[in-house]
Amino acid sequence: MSTAVKTLAVASAVAAALAAQATSVAAQSKEKCYGVSVAGQNDCAAGPGTTCAGTSVVDYQGNAWTLVDAGSCETLELPAMADGTTRHGSLGLLKRDLPA
Repeated sequence: MSTAVKTLAVASAVAAALAAQATSVAAQSKEKCYGVSVAGQNDCAAGPGTTCAGTSVVDYQGNAWTLVDAGSCETLELPAMADGTTRHGSLGLLKRDLPA
């Protein structure tokens, strides 16, 4: 095998390894955030009354989650509830804004 082919093979392997690591780091920089998605735009595994992605039926449904940037969930700006109470995302299930 020629030196040029070997160099190209090694460079390709290094590039593939770096791309895989970057993808892994990007995936790790996301977290599940409950109560922040609008109806029909949640990611998979919403709570009772839903089956998977896109099946939430209430805006900001407390038992439906969406992936957000790590560390941003609880500080996302959301509209206040009808009674004026501040609404925030959560790293765990919420009992607010559930379907009737």
